Amino acid sequence: MTTALITGSTAGIGAAFARRLAADGHNLVLVARDTKRLREQATELHDRHGIEAEVLTADLAEDKGIEAVAGRLGDRKNAVDLLINNAGFANKGRYLDVSMADELRMLKVHCEAVLRLTSAATEAMRERGRGGVVNVASVAAFVPRGTYGASKAWVVQFTQGAARDLAGSGVRLMALCPGFVRTEFHDRAGMGTDNIPGWMWLDADKLVAAALHDLARGKTLSIPDPRYKALMGAAKLVPRGMLGAVSSKTGRKYGPR
Repeated sequence: MTTALITGSTAGIGAAFARRLAADGHNLVLVARDTKRLREQATELHDRHGIEAEVLTADLAEDKGIEAVAGRLGDRKNAVDLLINNAGFANKGRYLDVSMADELRMLKVHCEAVLRLTSAATEAMRERGRGGVVNVASVAAFVPRGTYGASKAWVVQFTQGAARDLAGSGVRLMALCPGFVRTEFHDRAGMGTDNIPGWMWLDADKLVAAALHDLARGKTLSIPDPRYKALMGAAKLVPRGMLGAVSSKTGRKYGPR
C-alpha cells in the first residue's frame, strides 16, 4: 500500500483528498494544527476504509512545524509516495490594511513551507524513481489581486518549473488551481460569501477527483472545472492593466467584505 501525506487535512480540500485517497486504499499521514481533530479524522478513516492513518500535529507557519513534516517526508524507511501541500489561508483586507506579521505568516505557509516540503519529498522520491506532489494554489494566481494571489502565483511557477527539472525522474509535480470551494476557508478569514454567485462554487470531492485524474495524466497544472478554465482562458486575452482593474472590482464584489 502506498502512503500519502496531506497538509491541512482536517477541513476543506485537504479533507476531501483524505477521504478519496483512503477510499482508494492509500495509507495516510494527516497534518494539521489541531491534534483532536486529526485524531478524530484518523480514527474515522481507519474504521471506514481499513487504512493506516498517522497523525502529525504541525503549524507550518513555524520553522519547527515545517521541520517536523520535512523530516517525515524524508524518512526512507516509511516512504511517502504522494504529497498534498494543501495548508493555506487568506488575510482579510487590502494591501497595507493587513499587518506585516500576518502577510509574512501567509508567505511562510504558502511559499516557504511548500518549497521546503516539496524539496524534502521529491529528493526521497527521486531516489526511488517514483512519487507525486500536488501543490494547491488557486485561480487567484492568474489575476493581479493582492498578496494572496501573488503567493499562489509563486506556487504555480515554482511547481511547473520543478516539474520540468524533474522530468524523466519518475516524480510528478502538479499545481492545483481551484476557484471558490465550499470549505471553512472563508469563515476562518472572516470573509462574507453571501455575495458570491452560486455557479462559482465548486464541490471539494469532485475537485479532488478531477485533480487526481489530471495528476495521473501527467499534467503540471490543473484547473479542475470547465467554468474556471473558460474564465482563465478569457483572462489571458485581456490586457494586463484592464485585468487588474476588473480583478480589483470583482474582488470587492465577490471577495472579502
